[in-house]
Amino acid sequence: MSIRKRTWTTAKGIEKTAWVVDYIDAKGVRRLKTFPKKKDADQFGATAKVEVREGVHVADSDSVTVAAASAFWIATGEDEGLERSSIDQRKRHVELHIKPFLGSTLLSQLTVPGVREFQDKLRKNGRSQVMTRKVLGSLGSLLSDAQERGLATRNPVKDMRSRRRRGKERQADKRQKGKLKVGVDIPTREEIKAIVAAVHGRWRPLLITAIFSGMRSSELRGLRWSDVDLDKAEIAVRQRADDYGEIGPPKSEAGERTIPVPPIVANALREWKLACPRRRISGAEEEEAITELHYVFPTGSGNIESRSNIIKRGFLPSQIAAGVTVQTGEKDKEGQPVVAAKYGGLHALRHFYASWSINRAQDGGLGLPAKVVQERLGHSSITMTMDTYGHLFPRGDDADEMAAAERSLLG
Repeated sequence: MSIRKRTWTTAKGIEKTAWVVDYIDAKGVRRLKTFPKKKDADQFGATAKVEVREGVHVADSDSVTVAAASAFWIATGEDEGLERSSIDQRKRHVELHIKPFLGSTLLSQLTVPGVREFQDKLRKNGRSQVMTRKVLGSLGSLLSDAQERGLATRNPVKDMRSRRRRGKERQADKRQKGKLKVGVDIPTREEIKAIVAAVHGRWRPLLITAIFSGMRSSELRGLRWSDVDLDKAEIAVRQRADDYGEIGPPKSEAGERTIPVPPIVANALREWKLACPRRRISGAEEEEAITELHYVFPTGSGNIESRSNIIKRGFLPSQIAAGVTVQTGEKDKEGQPVVAAKYGGLHALRHFYASWSINRAQDGGLGLPAKVVQERLGHSSITMTMDTYGHLFPRGDDADEMAAAERSLLG
């Protein structure tokens, strides 16, 4: 490898200089790269020398743009059988956030400062903190895929994050995520009682099952009657329905589980089974149609219900009927305050189930150990359970336990 100065005169008689790095890459191909300053050439030469020795160097002429690499990344997801919703999310991140700012940048020229600048641009152009974090995650995954294809040398997103995972920044991340709070993220016992008393019709069995089983909305939508054992009061989670109504396996291996349910669920499902819509399996004419009882919470024609329908027509109106509401700050035509449902998605009911499972019996809960809570929720690891709900578990130094310890010690 050599670094030499090049001098030439333009057609207008102006003398110019540049510094050229002349080297042989890992493939044995001679490469030339020009820099306006010697310090830039020296820096590149030192880096390239190490990369060539390690066999990871990628010359600019062999690299591709971020836009081109994104197409490979999406194709990789399709080949790996990712769900349609995951593929669509990749496409949205690429088209709406990554391409507008980095699309024409070569992977070989993408650096940690460049990624930091990209992050700043996302924020300045109206992306939320949550969206910025998600897009950075997608960019990091895109670059990892490019590395495996030999199109990139480094993953500056990973390098940037590894530098940040220290001290104050790590603590800031924890504070930013925040803890789930009862009455804010998790419905209170009084709110759940009110919802159970107010919900009626076809939404009653669904919401009661969601409250007392902790199932994800996708698992509820894909639940079959063959997975429900009313005699044993158990629900087996064996599949889920995605946002497009396509059936697939549970979210993870741990998602396949059997959940015991209280009598209120078994009784609600037993009544609902008599009225549950059946789906047509053959026959073109109504008189010839053959139907079967298949999905537990289907549409009127027996097919998979949409998530938005469940929320907009079932969960939100049930909260309003139960008085579980918040003020919107607006007023109706008669000057009365307008209220809205307090909890926006069914995941709030899953949070309640987790808290109910954790709470002590004297506090109206099940008092289950952390490992059992993990299994009931279908979390892939106990770490996920504890990171999300660890603060809800009773402490050994709570008032009652401290009083009992004092009596035991002092008599």
